[in-house]
Amino acid sequence: MSTIRPSTDADLPAITAIYAHHVLHGTGTFETTPPTESEMAGRRADVLAKGLPWLVIEQDGRVLGYAYCQWFKPRPAYRYSAEDSIYLHPDAAGRGLGRQLLTALLAQAEAVGVRKLIAVIGDSANAGSVGVHRALGFQPVGTIASCGWKFGRWLDIVLMDKVIGAGDATAPQA
Repeated sequence: MSTIRPSTDADLPAITAIYAHHVLHGTGTFETTPPTESEMAGRRADVLAKGLPWLVIEQDGRVLGYAYCQWFKPRPAYRYSAEDSIYLHPDAAGRGLGRQLLTALLAQAEAVGVRKLIAVIGDSANAGSVGVHRALGFQPVGTIASCGWKFGRWLDIVLMDKVIGAGDATAPQA
């Protein structure tokens, strides 16, 4: 049985290792050099300082993945739109853990006032990420072709979004 919970400092080695795998072997991120544990700690601290969620999923005490959201852009008018990120340990792929994480992240994002969650998916051939977002109601809003170069080839990004909570039906609370 898996458990989803807020991340802690103790999770940083696992988070860093999971992300490093994706940097070195995947096209879901356009980073090409894995960040250090210290850099990941800084990224996590930045997200948490903004009151946004950073979650992990674990099984038998082992972190198998993580998800967080960060403001889509730094300008104040974007403060109700966030970009999600989900990464799983390679052994955890295809077991529904990404769907569980994204479901929990959607609920947490709504709880802190996010009205739109945006997926910026690296590589239009990233069927797993596109599929989990589509399964949870994200809609495709565009593809930016050939905007990244990794592993000797051009990569697209797929943009998807999902309205959460009241969306744009009401003005946000001040």
